[in-house]
Amino acid sequence: MIVFPHAKINLGLYITRKLSNGYHSLETLFYPIPLEDVLEVLPRTDDHTEDELLISGVVPEGNPNDNLVLKAVRAMRETAHIPPLQIALHKHIPAQAGMGGGSADATAMLRLLRDEYAPQTDYEQIANIAKRLGADCPFFLYNTACVGRGIGEILTPMPEVDLSGYHILVVKPPIAIRTAEAFGGLKHLSKPPQPIEDLVLRPICEWKDCLCNDFETSLFPIYPAIAEIKTRLYDHGAIYASMSGSGSAVYGIFAEKPQLRQEDFANCFVWQTRL
Repeated sequence: MIVFPHAKINLGLYITRKLSNGYHSLETLFYPIPLEDVLEVLPRTDDHTEDELLISGVVPEGNPNDNLVLKAVRAMRETAHIPPLQIALHKHIPAQAGMGGGSADATAMLRLLRDEYAPQTDYEQIANIAKRLGADCPFFLYNTACVGRGIGEILTPMPEVDLSGYHILVVKPPIAIRTAEAFGGLKHLSKPPQPIEDLVLRPICEWKDCLCNDFETSLFPIYPAIAEIKTRLYDHGAIYASMSGSGSAVYGIFAEKPQLRQEDFANCFVWQTRL
């Protein structure tokens, strides 16, 4: 059983208010991009009764037992009989980048286990489990652009937002920003000047003037290297550039393949493709 969890970027990200439970309400558009991890799952054939997770590639920090992939397995065991598993996860999506890599992996595991061991489990049940694992996990049940509201779990598909044919360049500097740090440092809350649905349907050349990521205001003064990446992407012809999520990855959307390489961003993760 092999699946390829994909990353996301945020087109605009407005933090609209702080909720009584400590979370924040937001408005954004999640867009899937073909930057993928590789998740392979097999039932264990030995006598061990515990799951085994092997991680390669861009290995995230922290205890592997706390990985969202294993949390997804434990959550699914509450509704289905799942044997001990041998799991291999090859990480290509960088961690703490605002691109949803961990959430993508966890949701891909939920879908895989549902298909293999719990086909009677309906979409609503899977979505509820995904929401328990992370606010942006439900998005990865879709494979299309979605407006996200609430804490990110209230989703409205917008397949008409289509970046096919454009080039994307992602640059992730060696800066780790934890979600709690990003939300804790917010300088202000805001609402988009129009509903996000209206903003993203404008011509892409207008996005620079109307689509904002609220985290940039508070994080760029602390991490000027991230702001510099955004400036360089615009200097090299990006139609639109933004930090994704709570960072630290920055992406640029280009009409033509950008003339930038790994060597132009020392010590950074750099990835580009035609969408």
